[in-house]
Amino acid sequence: MTDPSATAAPADTANPPRPLPAPRARYRRFVPLATRWSDNDAYGHLNNVVYLSLFDSAVNAELVGAGVLDIERSDIIGVVVETQCHFFSALSFPQALEAGLAVARIGRSSVTYEIGIFGPGAAETAAHGRFVHVYVDRATRRPMPLTAPMLAFVAALR
Repeated sequence: MTDPSATAAPADTANPPRPLPAPRARYRRFVPLATRWSDNDAYGHLNNVVYLSLFDSAVNAELVGAGVLDIERSDIIGVVVETQCHFFSALSFPQALEAGLAVARIGRSSVTYEIGIFGPGAAETAAHGRFVHVYVDRATRRPMPLTAPMLAFVAALR
């Protein structure tokens, strides 16, 4: 007979398991990216904030390329409301990089993108993370439902 006061040990939320690099197979589309001299920090590798910029550039390049976002004229625009990044290996200028893209969640007015940054020929991510776009009316900044073309675009990345 078990002790009714005994419970399972609580999960260690203070020390979750460390994420691991992700393989290329995790992503649905790949976007070539260039590094710049100014991306390197004093330690000779890409500064942490550069990765978030790479995430944003890769997603927006694909949205523009697919014709579902016109940066200057679209009535609905994506606003980044959450970001996350895990680092695994250093990258630096002048490396050419690739961003792998996938979609983890599609909401009524939001999309959670997963992005992996790969060094030249790498089988696993040097860094990966995610960000959440909430699509809003350009003028009012109020959330708007995803358009049919946007839904088709993001569904292809699931």
